[in-house]
Formats: sequence, structure tokens, C-alpha cells
Amino acid sequence: MDDTAGILYAASITGDGSGQLLSGTAVAHEIQDDALAWVHLDALNPASRDWIENELDYLDPLIIDALLADETRPRLLEFENGAMMILRGVNLNADSQPEDMISVRVWVDPSRIISVQRRQTKAVRDIQDKLASGNGPKDTGEFIGQLSARLFERMEPVMTELHERLDEVEERVMEEPSIAERQEITALRKQAIIFRRYFAPQRDVIAYLRTSELDWLSTGHRRRLQENLDRITRYLEDLDAIRERAQIVKDELANALADRMNKNLYVLSLVAAIFLPLGFLTGLLGINVGGIPGADLPSAFWIFLVILGGISAVQIWIFRMMKWL
Repeated sequence: MDDTAGILYAASITGDGSGQLLSGTAVAHEIQDDALAWVHLDALNPASRDWIENELDYLDPLIIDALLADETRPRLLEFENGAMMILRGVNLNADSQPEDMISVRVWVDPSRIISVQRRQTKAVRDIQDKLASGNGPKDTGEFIGQLSARLFERMEPVMTELHERLDEVEERVMEEPSIAERQEITALRKQAIIFRRYFAPQRDVIAYLRTSELDWLSTGHRRRLQENLDRITRYLEDLDAIRERAQIVKDELANALADRMNKNLYVLSLVAAIFLPLGFLTGLLGINVGGIPGADLPSAFWIFLVILGGISAVQIWIFRMMKWL
């Protein structure tokens, strides 16, 4: 493979589910021929732009810029001789966050598939392995169907993990609410928002592609795209449900924490109410002036304690009668 040209993978698709690897000048020959060929490029290699401009000089500069752009959103641009698609998949690379989604940019026409990546994409690798084993796409329409399917299928474990994490947080909030759970709930909602921001445009891309008038999309291809559309739509509904559940759990946490605080304040208020008259009496009798009752009586202290105990008992009885306790 000619790595200096930014080519990561090149193969001719024979139509029986297998692919024959290409290298050197064979890549340029096959890409100009009417037979279907797939070239996968590295957008970080400056030679990729030169290769596209030289070998695919018929492409609009708008398409080339979109294929090699630093940042992209999922979208579809349809032209007379083909279409340019940008899709995104969850980032399953090591030491990466799933919501840091990876883009796959693809130009497709009846005899050419040009895909570009900035980071390694497992869905692309899956198709390469399928071609090597003879179970790969047979034509352009099937390639798009398999690529979108593999991108969406790899989202399933991430969605399941989000649901499981939310279930665990909800269980902890129900059993022992803690203010530390707020951070986890916020992180879950943030992830759901980021995923939805990229999933929603992809649904529009597949929906538009399914109803487009491109000649290389057969009825079977459109059925496959409909399945992919149903899958991404379900993911969007799941993300909406996760966001709503996270908000409900957050509200439950706030209510539980508020109830705990109110209970603590209630106990403190009762204690303060009980000791208010006792403090008043002890403060009154603690002044250093003459005339304090019982000052010369040896048992006055114990009598005073009994009076305070009686006052406390009467207060507690009154609180119980008023159902404050």
C-alpha cells in the first residue's frame, strides 16, 4: 500500500462479496475504471488532498473540502453523479470517551467509493474484514447500508451502559440519597445531550438517502436503510427517555435532600423550643441581685431542677397533643 499518498486501504469490489487489494499504480487505474473500487484515505496526511485532486479531478472543491475538513456534522449532499455523506460513530478507541464521536466522510457513485477518516474507525475495519472473508458489500448501495449499520450497531452497547448507569444512580438515590449523586446525574445528562446532537442529523441523512432518486440504490438497499433508520430513531427515543429520567432522578434527589434537611431543622427547632423557657428561668435566676427565691434554702437547687423537669415534661406533652412529635 502506498502510504505516502495517504491511502490506508484500497480494493476493487468484485460483486460477489469479496475484494481484491490494490496497491501502487493499480489504485489509480481501478479508480478511473468503471469497475467498483474503494479507497480509504487518511485525512491527516497532506498527500490525501493531492491524491483526490489529481485522481478525482471531476469532484467539486466543496466536496473535497468537506471530506478533509477538521470538524464536520453528519449530512448528505447529493450531486448528479453521486453523493457525499458524513456520518459519525461512537469512539471505541482506547483511552477515549464514547461521546467524542468519530466522523466518516464518504463520496459514493456507481463505480467509486472514497472514504476519509481522521481517526481509526472500527466500522470501516469491519467492512474490510468482511471483504477479506467474502461477506462484504457487493455494490455501492450495499456498502452504504453496511457502513451505516455497523456504525449504528456499535452504538448499542453505549446506550445500554447509559441505561445501566442511570438505573444504578436511581437505586442509590432511592436507598441512600447523597449530594455526590448530582455530579453523576449531570454527567449522564451531558452525555445524552452530546449523543443526541450527533444522532439526530444522522437520522435525517439516512431518511433522505432512503427516499433519494440515486440510481445505484435498489429496493433492497432502501429496505436496509429503513432498518438503519428505525435503529437510529430508537436510539434518539432512548436518549430522550434518559434525559427525562435523569431529570426525574435529579428532582427526587433534591426532594430527598430537602426532606432530610427539613427533618434536621425540625429536630433542632423542637430542641430549641424545649430549652427556651428553661434558658429563660436559669438566666433570670442567675442574675447577681438580691431577692432571688430560695437563695438561703439548702435544697433550693434540687427543687429548681424538679421544676425545670416538670416544665420540660409539660412542653413535651403539649407538643404531642399538637402532633408536633
